[in-house]
Amino acid sequence: MSRIIWNLCSRSAGIFGVFLASTAANAQMTSVDELSDPAASSSLDQVTSVSQLSDVQPTDWAFQALQSLVERYGCIAGYPDGTYRGNNFMTRYEFAAGVNACLDQIVALIGGGETIDPADLATVRRLQEEFAAELAALRGRVDGLESRTAELEANQFSTTTQLEGQVIFAAYGIAAGDDVNGNDIDQIPSFGYRTRLEFLTSFTGEDLLLTRLQASNIPAFSEVATGYPEGDLFFSDDSGNSVEIDALNYSFPIGDNLNVVISANAGASDDFASSVNPFFDGDGNFGALSKFGTRASIFYLIEQTGIGFEYAFSDFLSLSGGYYAGEANDPTEGLGLFNGPYGAMGQVTLTPMDGLELALTYLNSYNLEMGTGSTLSNFRSFSAGEFGTEMPIVSNAYGLEASWQIADKFALGGWVGYVNTQTLSTLGGTIDRGSLDSWNWAVSLAFPDAGAPGNLAGILVGQEPKVTDVSSSLENGGINEDDDTSLHVEAFYSLQISENLTVTPGLIWLTAPNHDEDNDDALIGVIRTTFSF
Repeated sequence: MSRIIWNLCSRSAGIFGVFLASTAANAQMTSVDELSDPAASSSLDQVTSVSQLSDVQPTDWAFQALQSLVERYGCIAGYPDGTYRGNNFMTRYEFAAGVNACLDQIVALIGGGETIDPADLATVRRLQEEFAAELAALRGRVDGLESRTAELEANQFSTTTQLEGQVIFAAYGIAAGDDVNGNDIDQIPSFGYRTRLEFLTSFTGEDLLLTRLQASNIPAFSEVATGYPEGDLFFSDDSGNSVEIDALNYSFPIGDNLNVVISANAGASDDFASSVNPFFDGDGNFGALSKFGTRASIFYLIEQTGIGFEYAFSDFLSLSGGYYAGEANDPTEGLGLFNGPYGAMGQVTLTPMDGLELALTYLNSYNLEMGTGSTLSNFRSFSAGEFGTEMPIVSNAYGLEASWQIADKFALGGWVGYVNTQTLSTLGGTIDRGSLDSWNWAVSLAFPDAGAPGNLAGILVGQEPKVTDVSSSLENGGINEDDDTSLHVEAFYSLQISENLTVTPGLIWLTAPNHDEDNDDALIGVIRTTFSF
């Protein structure tokens, strides 16, 4: 077969042109490759003179063939950059389609009354017969692809929406320790789940509408066992097995440097700003097991409904900010978008080099708590238990966060946070107004690809929020700073069993829980299995 083609081509400059036209990714044709990449055919431009092709010179051995085919038959195309790329390889299907393209031009010439060299016409006829089988096979494959494409379009979920999901199966329990009152914690192994379905919709290709459905039955330890927020799991949530809209937000760019996020429900700081904790912040699905280990505690002082943005001045510097209200949907007095609980945040993030990220964070919040640390550092909940009603408060929080991937398989991170909380009521003369200062910090070590690609080992040591100073006005009311210092020690190892399955066993050790040495150390064990699809 190849010898026949070579003999035919050696007799005809026109046929050399067909070869070269096909080599240029075939002018005016539809190849099998182009069917998988529609942009391929549209990347060629018809030329009217061989001089338009910058990489074709009069000294080239096939120059006369190209010139003849261009000027006599007009079925040569070049690439947008003005090149012909005559040395590229081609498939037999491409050659067959190239011959067919030139036949179309010849038919047009005949219809217009123009003459064709009889020798060229005879050679083309022989080529048409020689490649009849390839052309028929190509037509069959095109028809098959059209049929499959039509079936996909008829049965696709959506032209704009992708479906993703995560399911957590968790075995967990407290193996030792005391609760907030100094009593032994019941050592009862438990098993629960959290499942999420996320609909990711894009209307322009650059925006994203996130609709997340969630159902779960994992209660927080602080609600059912310990009485203090230390050690609570990040993925703990109990919807009573009911499906609910857990998150609903829309992000879109404005220009090249600004990205905006509008959250209608379950918005959080990480929707618009980096938590600067890339290996531990996995939103409960991956990374750290605890709420404290997932991100710096002050980031929890903003949530629910509002708007956030991130503006990138450069690859080195970005500015993030946001305002979120905790009860934005409630129009009653003292609630709503601006009168109820809220958090306002600003953050400057620096990326001096690849793998190194630093951030300075400020938060102002009203009637919101961090949900980590001692009961006293979450003063609204503390006052509800102590005085029977929640104390209105306003907090100003400051944080410094850092993450540095020193090597491919080792990263160092951590943060330090300070919160000043002012009380805004005397509760009818029950207690004087005053203020509390609390501190929290953590140091983390991450080992990506530990043992095998995709695995992750992590160790975190820190102090959950601890009240270190109380104003004299509150001390007169019997409120004192936390007596002792509790350490949070967490270790986990995520094994990536497959692309869709990750198993993470881990331990959380709390010394002097609730920052009280009278309480025995608590030991929490967790095995988290994450299915993702």
